[in-house]
Amino acid sequence: MAPLTIQQAFELAVQNHKAGRLREAEQLYRQILAYRPNHADSLNLLGVISSRFGDHDSAVDLIRKAIALSPDCPGYHSNLGNVLKYVGQLGQAIAAYRRAIELNPHLAEAHSNLANALKDMGEWDEAIAAYRTAIQLDSQYAEAHSNLILGLHYQPDLDASAIAEEERRWNQQHAEPLKHLIGPHGNDRSPDRRLRVGYVSPDFRQHPAGWFMLPLLEHHDHAAMEIFCYANVFRNDDMTEQLRRHADHWRMVRGLTDQQMADMIRQDRIDILVDLTMHASGNRLLVFARKPAPVQVTWLSYPGSTGMQAIDYRLTDPQLDPPGFNDAWYAEKSVHLPRTYWCYRSPTDAPKVNDLPVLSAGRVTFGCLNNFAKVNEVILSTWCSLLRELPNARLLLHAKEGSHRQKVRDKLARDGIDPARLEFIGRVPVAEYFQCYHRIDIALDTYPFCGGTTTCDALWMGVPVVSLVGQTTVSRGGLTILTNAGLAELMASSTEEYVKIAADLAGDLPGLAAMRAGLRRRMAQSPLMDAPRFAQDIEAAFRDMWRRWCEA
Repeated sequence: MAPLTIQQAFELAVQNHKAGRLREAEQLYRQILAYRPNHADSLNLLGVISSRFGDHDSAVDLIRKAIALSPDCPGYHSNLGNVLKYVGQLGQAIAAYRRAIELNPHLAEAHSNLANALKDMGEWDEAIAAYRTAIQLDSQYAEAHSNLILGLHYQPDLDASAIAEEERRWNQQHAEPLKHLIGPHGNDRSPDRRLRVGYVSPDFRQHPAGWFMLPLLEHHDHAAMEIFCYANVFRNDDMTEQLRRHADHWRMVRGLTDQQMADMIRQDRIDILVDLTMHASGNRLLVFARKPAPVQVTWLSYPGSTGMQAIDYRLTDPQLDPPGFNDAWYAEKSVHLPRTYWCYRSPTDAPKVNDLPVLSAGRVTFGCLNNFAKVNEVILSTWCSLLRELPNARLLLHAKEGSHRQKVRDKLARDGIDPARLEFIGRVPVAEYFQCYHRIDIALDTYPFCGGTTTCDALWMGVPVVSLVGQTTVSRGGLTILTNAGLAELMASSTEEYVKIAADLAGDLPGLAAMRAGLRRRMAQSPLMDAPRFAQDIEAAFRDMWRRWCEA
């Protein structure tokens, strides 16, 4: 340890930790603990780092040791909740967050963390209230305010105007105060020159955003566009390396302040800067608020808007937003890609399409492998109506362990449906996830927040997806995917129609088997998987944006 004292070493470790130099921080925490095994803060923060590196068992053990030494430290309990939430122990995570709040009711972070866990359990009323409490306690807590905005998209009783109003509040509270940091842009205004395009994301990894970005990066025209990726990634994986190979420049920005990152982007002379996250976790919207690039765009994480005046454009398509239909809801100008918002790449972990499962199981199995946060009373009631219509059918759902599973069983029982007809699947490896589709005859989309990746995955595995179309963009994701796949007959405009479409599919086994056998080929031949054309559409949109700026 010499010549540093314990306190000096700890301060240096925390500096490295905050800057994203996790290995250096880990080494220092371990050195401190070798000299002072009961240094509670080092135990706690080493646990946080261990969780980042995927060693969750060690993380729980280390943080529990810190709690045993300092049981009244609310931050320790909140950090323990974060690890427990990540591994799917939602009930224990919520208990840890509630204990942190008992110890310090004014700890905004604990309220926000509690809301995140409640969200995963589908307890949206409580989650929204907890987000609002966090924001009331800390009006500058932009992350909690972003979490609230994303959460509102899951609410079946909220219209797009209410979401847009909260986005405007976020912009006024967090982005507008930074306008004085926006300076002039000296970019060369040649309209047809090679453009410097920067993509910003925390999800250049095994994540839906990473999977959807890969076909675009693979097919970008590098003679026309020089590609920069600003990776706000906690931990690299094999997908990170695949994405990195297709970028001209790769910038690791985890640990940089918003101002440092904005300065880096200006130094890179980026012409078009693309946000891939909106208000989802890990966003860097406060970098965009400083407008380090002359043209700024948002796209991909979910069909929606940032509400930010500093972002010029949002990408969409004709199904998500019929031209002129939803313009008042967005701060950005909508640019419609001609075909599809998403481009899907065939997954390497997916097995071959199997025969219709009902033929061997003797009963139809409906399934929904979407994030359970998208499951609410409206869609559950719709599924119950379907199960009453088909008394022998079963339902397969994805959900982490927790009391929310029992609440779904109780809901079925109240609706006169035997809960034994319901089965849950927890978090599984990717290859096992795709194998689950071998048990599903018909997939059921969620509402109002439709599936994106899961809908494409189901179709690739030969499983038709029934989707309910609403007015908000997130409730029209199924519409754009199914339209591009040539499956308009699977889209419903009411819950009654949703039940009828699913029941009719289940009642026509020869037709269902034929659909299953042909879906993968249909997907492969659709605009959803035409990566070269999709990349051209994106590039044409960027070029048009650039020319508008040059002419302004």
